Amino acid sequence: MAETRLRPWTPTEEKFANVVIKAMTAANTWVYRLTGGRLGGKFLRGAPVCLLTTTGRRSGEPRTVALLYLEDGRDVIVVASKGGMAKDPLWYRNLEIHPEARIQVGNVERKVRAVRVSDREKEALWPRLVEMYPDFDDYQGRTTRNIPVIRLTQA
Repeated sequence: MAETRLRPWTPTEEKFANVVIKAMTAANTWVYRLTGGRLGGKFLRGAPVCLLTTTGRRSGEPRTVALLYLEDGRDVIVVASKGGMAKDPLWYRNLEIHPEARIQVGNVERKVRAVRVSDREKEALWPRLVEMYPDFDDYQGRTTRNIPVIRLTQA
């Protein structure tokens, strides 16, 4: 895992990035759904993208985000990195309250249950996650928070 600390994001950078992330996620989600993942199903360096739909912890409304994922047997692993920002992403906070969710990979949608992996399991998964998307190491290096890794198991 990341040993070197990179410069943390400033509050201004985080505010700007939150707006950009929200817009990119909305566009990616729309295109992904429209094409069954043929468009929007891959990110930088070919990292695979899924759609995760959580239940809003306050609103109770469905909230969908596009996330990078790693297959681990029948389970799907996602990372609550938020680019190494100071706070966990809202989708992760939603899962803490409502761990039942839906995931879409390509045209296939299924119900899942989310569980944050232990630090020991994160340590075992991290090299595979970084191999898939090297920036995860930089994200962990930018923040003092222990970035959550979540296992999504078919419900």
